[in-house]
Amino acid sequence: MEYRNIILSLIIFFCCSFVQAQVIKSEKSYLRLNITPKKEVVEIPDTTSPELQIISPVITEGKQYISNESEINLIGRASDESSIASVIINSEIMEISEAGVFTAGLLLEPGDNVITVIVIDNKYNSLENKFVIEYSPPEPTLADIVNKESKYYGFIIGVNNYEDPTILPLDNAISDAEKLYEILTSEYVFEKENVKFIKNANRRDIINSLDKFAEIVTPKDNILIFYAGHGWWDEDANIGYWLPSDARQNSKADWFRNSTLVDYLKAIQSKHTLLITDACFGGSIFKSRKAFPEAEKAIQKLYELPSRKAMTSGQLTEVPDRSYFIRFLCERLTDNTEKYLSSEQLFSSIRMAVINNSDAIPEYGEIRNVGDQGGDFIFIRKE
Repeated sequence: MEYRNIILSLIIFFCCSFVQAQVIKSEKSYLRLNITPKKEVVEIPDTTSPELQIISPVITEGKQYISNESEINLIGRASDESSIASVIINSEIMEISEAGVFTAGLLLEPGDNVITVIVIDNKYNSLENKFVIEYSPPEPTLADIVNKESKYYGFIIGVNNYEDPTILPLDNAISDAEKLYEILTSEYVFEKENVKFIKNANRRDIINSLDKFAEIVTPKDNILIFYAGHGWWDEDANIGYWLPSDARQNSKADWFRNSTLVDYLKAIQSKHTLLITDACFGGSIFKSRKAFPEAEKAIQKLYELPSRKAMTSGQLTEVPDRSYFIRFLCERLTDNTEKYLSSEQLFSSIRMAVINNSDAIPEYGEIRNVGDQGGDFIFIRKE
């Protein structure tokens, strides 16, 4: 009977679980049950849009962001209580860190670029944010134009030794040429593969090299020709010469005439040609001109117009082996801190120093009848 009462009590418990408090009695026993109904959990739906913060670049609301770079790195952070499902920038899905940070590399076109950022949380709430980045490309500099379109060529000759024992050797012509070569190729936009340096060049070396430059130099290119060695001026014939290493005192067959050089300057179709000689040179080759100011716009104008310029260490007199002209020329090129330096500015900065330290009077001017149109050779420093 006792077991029967227990079983009955359990049946009543399960059948009457909806009753809060109830007393169950039987003939010989009773059972009091305390029953608490289950609480219903009400879930509040997430209808709030996620949040978006643009960390970089700093974009002020209501103001257009202007970039001078064609590519920017966009960094942002998205957040939501339901966590972020995806970030989409201009239709491309981004990777998101656990903290909601994302990055995107954006390529910009000149003008206005509309950037659309869409953020979606795990409850399918979304936020769309649009902003405009204006890409304003910087004006190309003269260096940009030259790097893109032109080459700087160099032809450097230094002659110390002569096959004819009656022609006295020089001590410093090659070392002076080496100094200039190192400065041009290390500090200015002369690439080594575009600069030919010949030590103790003979007449054939000079002719072959000038023939080659006449083939490869284009009307967009620039060329600097430098000669250090013996020179000679025949006053009666009004003819100047370079003396290559195979020159002989009693025969002009292997001397290199200034008139031959002028013919090659016509054949080399460069934009700008600058001739620098540390030797006797015919003054009649020059035509003087006025100086231009140093402003960059004037420099660019000088570069636009073709030029054929020359500077020499002396006039029609002999020049010393230990050349103050080359010394101050190299010092000025080395100490120059400007991006652009015209050949006329270079010459003006060394002229008085040469005169004050030697008996030589250097000259500078246009080379006659070879196509000078008033421009100038511009030295451009490397970045």
